[in-house]
Amino acid sequence: MSEDVKTLEDLKELTGAPDVEDTGPAEPVIDEHGRSYATGRRKDAVARVWIKPGPGKITVNGRDAELYFARPVLQMMIKQPFETVERLGQYDVMCTVKGGGLSGQAGAVRHGISRALTYFEPTLRGKLKAGGFLTRDSRAVERKKFGRRKARRSFQFSKR
Repeated sequence: MSEDVKTLEDLKELTGAPDVEDTGPAEPVIDEHGRSYATGRRKDAVARVWIKPGPGKITVNGRDAELYFARPVLQMMIKQPFETVERLGQYDVMCTVKGGGLSGQAGAVRHGISRALTYFEPTLRGKLKAGGFLTRDSRAVERKKFGRRKARRSFQFSKR
């Protein structure tokens, strides 16, 4: 390198790197029925979620969300993404959930709703990302080891 590189602009000219343009927010991903689709996962549960503009009705496996998730904590959990982006009561949610227990299923629905919201309105991605709703919670049950009673619990020791 016989040329002196003193600034980043000189380096860019030397390498011939193209200028990166700010394209702004991504385009919304909406199907022919006016819905956005996303998959949410938590523990062993997988939720397929469709959202569309509407009065805010949430349907899980063909049943109302208040009936399917009877505990108030789980109901609050699936409404968190809407409350964070201030869109409560503006979208209808239809989802099917398989696998896991109710807690894992509620987490999967929340993850799916968050991802579907970002597909419907890409400008909401920042708020949902900051709230931690777009990150898949990878915690799962640890497997049982041989020679142990559970994953880590040993058998009771007896001297005699």
